[in-house]
Amino acid sequence: MRVHIWGRNALTGGFQNLSPVAQPEDVTEKGTGMTLRYVLLTAARDEEVFIEKTIRSVIAQTIHPVRWVIVNDGSKDRTADIVAQYVEQYDFIELIMRPGDQPRNFGSKSRAIQDAYSRLVTLDFDCVGNLDADVSLPPDYYENILGIFAADSKVGLAGGIRYEPHNGRLVLVNCARSSVGGPIQMFRRECWEMVGGYMTLPYGGEDAVAETSARMHGWKVRSFPEYRVYHHRKTGTANRSVWSALYRAGIRDYTIGYHPLFELARTVYRFQQRPYVVGSLVMLAGYLSAMLRRFKRLVSPALISFLHKEQLSRLKEAAITKTKNAQ
Repeated sequence: MRVHIWGRNALTGGFQNLSPVAQPEDVTEKGTGMTLRYVLLTAARDEEVFIEKTIRSVIAQTIHPVRWVIVNDGSKDRTADIVAQYVEQYDFIELIMRPGDQPRNFGSKSRAIQDAYSRLVTLDFDCVGNLDADVSLPPDYYENILGIFAADSKVGLAGGIRYEPHNGRLVLVNCARSSVGGPIQMFRRECWEMVGGYMTLPYGGEDAVAETSARMHGWKVRSFPEYRVYHHRKTGTANRSVWSALYRAGIRDYTIGYHPLFELARTVYRFQQRPYVVGSLVMLAGYLSAMLRRFKRLVSPALISFLHKEQLSRLKEAAITKTKNAQ
């Protein structure tokens, strides 16, 4: 049983037997015939409600990861109990215990992911995936994503699209085809190491920075709507209200370099989402507050310059499309 402990004891408990599914033939890369292998990284804090869904969906994958490192990042609930039960049965799952930052913050999550990856660098694998501890996947999800990497060596980051809860049902989270949601990002190993993995950012946005950096380095970043995943909690709402999450999202956008015009467009676009209008204004207030208080931009000037060009180009394309549709 692989359980590594930072500052506290591992917890154990009962286990209901769950047999692994049969594994198909490996995915091989076009032109090289090389077998593609992957690892997964998960940072979990107080995820007892959802993490078993995540574990079971990975166990049910048609292709298992070489290793899946789950970091119990200072949980005060039964998260570690639940993971430890499965570690005893599945040798590709590894549990790391660390105290985590208090209170909960995005920087602690990034450090947990860094700790997890440091344990894998000597292994032989081609792709590395971040998987949030509140996500469910269809059984062939990773087989399909590996197929994308196998078919095109220029793809550095790929993933499906996600659905999140809204008024008692799961609804599609809008995502550009050149972007992949953080809870399910999978990188080619070379791309992950080139961008430096996830930055430690106090307001979050490490996933956005990583994919922007990937594009800046010439990698393709693609999401595929035919591959659906289910994110059982709205991003950023763990241990905080929707209003707080929206305000902090505005601060996040400023600190990772979003252009003011793009942020304004995001605000207007968000009018159609609940909480209507007011939610958008709260997010914009967070952005403007960070700007007026001169919060430090936490990414490089080169990345900000690249991001601004991308965002202004997207605004221009949207304006052209709207004009054509109006004619």
